[in-house]
Amino acid sequence: MNIFYPLELTADYLSYGLFNLIKGSHLGDSVNFFIYDSLKILLLLLAINYLMAIIRHYLPIEKLRDFLASRKWYGLDYLLAAVFGTITPFCSCSSIPLFIGFLEAGIPLGVTLSFLIVSPLVNQVAVVLFAGLFGWKVTVLYVVAAVSLGVVGGFILSKLKLEKYVTDYVRKIKNDKLEIKTEKLSRKKLLFKFWREGLAMTKKITPYVLIGIAVGAAIHGFVPAGFFENYITAENLLAVPVATIVAVPMYANAVGVIPIMQSLVEKGIPLGTAMAFMLAIVGLSLPEALILKRVMKVKLLIYFFGVTTINIMIIGYLFNAFVNLN
Repeated sequence: MNIFYPLELTADYLSYGLFNLIKGSHLGDSVNFFIYDSLKILLLLLAINYLMAIIRHYLPIEKLRDFLASRKWYGLDYLLAAVFGTITPFCSCSSIPLFIGFLEAGIPLGVTLSFLIVSPLVNQVAVVLFAGLFGWKVTVLYVVAAVSLGVVGGFILSKLKLEKYVTDYVRKIKNDKLEIKTEKLSRKKLLFKFWREGLAMTKKITPYVLIGIAVGAAIHGFVPAGFFENYITAENLLAVPVATIVAVPMYANAVGVIPIMQSLVEKGIPLGTAMAFMLAIVGLSLPEALILKRVMKVKLLIYFFGVTTINIMIIGYLFNAFVNLN
């Protein structure tokens, strides 16, 4: 049973009934796609953000950070940092305070970079969104690929001994311990608090999601099926590097890019190429470099982006070679 069937009926009614658009026309299909995906994705976002508000209340990120710094992990810390990156904010600008906090807590730079690589690439909203558009099989592979990228990237960067290329801005910050304040609330007030936080987060990211869906809808309705197959195939070895490089001047978070990625795949772009494009937009953008320059010197930035770029391309090739949506 398709749990989203009522949303399909709603989208059909609004598109072809209320707006009187022609079914099968470019505009009609684009509007229908936009309405249906917007309703589905926003409902998913609201549900997952409510759930994450509960999780963050009982398991704040400061506890996770302190847990990571509390003992020797013998290499497992790269994996833990990468996994922590999947449950933190939606872009690098909001990840940087946590990046600084990790360094303050004495966590090695390579481990901290594992966190920083993964943090903008994966978050709970992106996972639910990805699952709704591509299914859970591809979603699991997406998360595994992103976490692997963080682990491998952080490990490689740690071997390059780049600690001296962290900026003085980071070094001068006092190592102030964050106090984790726990506020005692009644169950009713807690539920309202979770709802308020979940709704606030949903409102915050909704514009990015709607822009992404709008672009995806335009591609869905106006780009002919198979259009990209004439130019980009899985066998074209240049497709993945070109997609990665083209994405660098752009900037968006994962939830805004995933609907665009879906439309590109529907129109014939190989999954791995589209994946590389998405990961590069989220993790390699020029605006991100400007943000990170506050905490990294140029040489560290070059190494960070270089290693991440190579790993993204490898992921793209692997997805093209081994992952089939059918």
